[in-house]
Amino acid sequence: MTAGLLLCLAALSACDGGSSPEKGGQTAQPPVAEPSKPSAGSGEPRQAQDTGSLKGKVIVIDPGHNGGNAKHPEVINRQVDIGNGRKECDTTGTATAAGYSEAAFTWDVSTRLARLLRAKGAKVVLTRNDNTGVGPCITERAAIGNRAKADAAISIHADGAPASGHGFHVIEPLTVKGHNATMVPASRKLGKALRDAYKSGTGMPYSTYVGTNALNSRDDLGGLNMSTVPKVFVETGNMRNAGDAAKLSSASFRQRIAASFVTGFVQYFS
Repeated sequence: MTAGLLLCLAALSACDGGSSPEKGGQTAQPPVAEPSKPSAGSGEPRQAQDTGSLKGKVIVIDPGHNGGNAKHPEVINRQVDIGNGRKECDTTGTATAAGYSEAAFTWDVSTRLARLLRAKGAKVVLTRNDNTGVGPCITERAAIGNRAKADAAISIHADGAPASGHGFHVIEPLTVKGHNATMVPASRKLGKALRDAYKSGTGMPYSTYVGTNALNSRDDLGGLNMSTVPKVFVETGNMRNAGDAAKLSSASFRQRIAASFVTGFVQYFS
């Protein structure tokens, strides 16, 4: 064996780039590259990105009931056509044991939500202007969204179920022939987006007393039956349950509710 061959064998690892297994097959570190984004089907969790998806969108917010309803039964008890029957124009709503009314709650959450949505470039329409008036009727609430040609609409509520039940649920529309058929598929997509965002953003559990996985489909609500734009109701909790009532009565929790709905709209439009 010649001296030249011995020299090459001794330096074999340098000649062919070999290295020890513990180093992962590299003797020198390559330049640091930007991490790649997970590809579809990679199993990596994905989160909705707010890339301006709300800019220019028309969103109608319907704060359930109204603060003056109780004083005007002659107005709210008037029967209106809801597409598959007749029903009262509106109701007074419920309240916590401490007297915090659903109407005041829905108005507060709705105004918080409106501010957040407008800050993201959405055009927001509210179905009422304050919490001292009466109505409007459930059919007019739907008509407001229709006239606005809303991209999405949400009716905000809190339930008055038996005190043993707790949690939230989303009410989705069922098809009422001749009225809302075209908006039902998109409404169900909206309902799931808002449900997931609400659960994640507030920690409120799914309802224990109605619906399946916090989703409940109905055809007895004029606000859904008469809507031609994607719309759902969200019963944000049970005001008659002490635990839910404590959360809904908290201003900081109501801000979390509003923020979670923004996330839901972003997910819906993304």
